[in-house]
Amino acid sequence: KQWYQRRVRGPEGGLYGPESFVTGKEDGAHFSRGYYSVGKGHSDQVMEHIRKQVEQCDSLQGILITTSIGGGTGSGFTSLLNHRIYQSYRHTTKLQFSVF
Repeated sequence: KQWYQRRVRGPEGGLYGPESFVTGKEDGAHFSRGYYSVGKGHSDQVMEHIRKQVEQCDSLQGILITTSIGGGTGSGFTSLLNHRIYQSYRHTTKLQFSVF
């Protein structure tokens, strides 16, 4: 949560609105929970947010994703989102930064 607050209130705060972050806590710590169960419940909401952001663009140049791949629920959820983003925006450049 501190990381999120620093991004929204810090010097980079003007770059991204608070709605641009997907945050939360999941105790499962399993890739499969993020991809198949817990993630399924949140992916529609996140894809709807992405769709709204894309609609605000005059000319979408690409999609930037920053994620942690240390394992667990978050990496499973991110994999699910990457799959859904690829399906929805097949001809759009996607750039992903992974943090360990």
